[in-house]
Amino acid sequence: MVEKQGADRLFIGTKRYSSWSLRGWLAVQLAGLEVEEVLIPLAGGGGTTAIKQATPAGLVPYLEHQGARVWESLAICEYCAEIAPAMWPGDRVQRALLRSAASEMHAGFRGLRQAMPMNLGGNFPGRGGTPDALADIARIETIWAQCLDASGGPFLHGAEMGVADCMYAPVVARLITYAPAVSPRGRAYMAAVRAHPLVSRWYDEAAQEPKEWQLAHYEAGPAA
Repeated sequence: MVEKQGADRLFIGTKRYSSWSLRGWLAVQLAGLEVEEVLIPLAGGGGTTAIKQATPAGLVPYLEHQGARVWESLAICEYCAEIAPAMWPGDRVQRALLRSAASEMHAGFRGLRQAMPMNLGGNFPGRGGTPDALADIARIETIWAQCLDASGGPFLHGAEMGVADCMYAPVVARLITYAPAVSPRGRAYMAAVRAHPLVSRWYDEAAQEPKEWQLAHYEAGPAA
């Protein structure tokens, strides 16, 4: 993708694999920011030279918008919510719940991340179910239930997606790919996220990426 000097830009990685990029991209889209997408194929293992050269922390996503430079996913979400305040609920108590849910996703669930890497083209049912990953999934389902009780669904924020939904969208993608046991309520939330037009667009664009961008380790999936 050709870069334009001085343009507002969002740097992201391969859509098939980059869970953090999906979070930042969803937030930017929900906020209606007009930015150029700069997509850099991932080399795997955190060693993508082009990303290290293009972004302050050597990671994606990274947003440049009207003079602001924002290089961390949750910070991008918060920046977007300043522009589009409806991305957080107006109610203080509900906002605190959703902020906690988003922050816990940002800081935790390492077991799930390691055992079930995001691969939107993968189909690995029953694989990756380590004890740590399954414990993370159980905790995530508890969080989802709390948020859905407060919002009424179908999204964690209610009728529309918000910051917490952006943060958990890659979890939904992982659970679709690896198909662990999930409660009916959890599956309903997953279906709502997957059917959202922006998430569907991301999936469609991931499917159109060149095959040369695919990484053998990701495509093999975890051991059965």
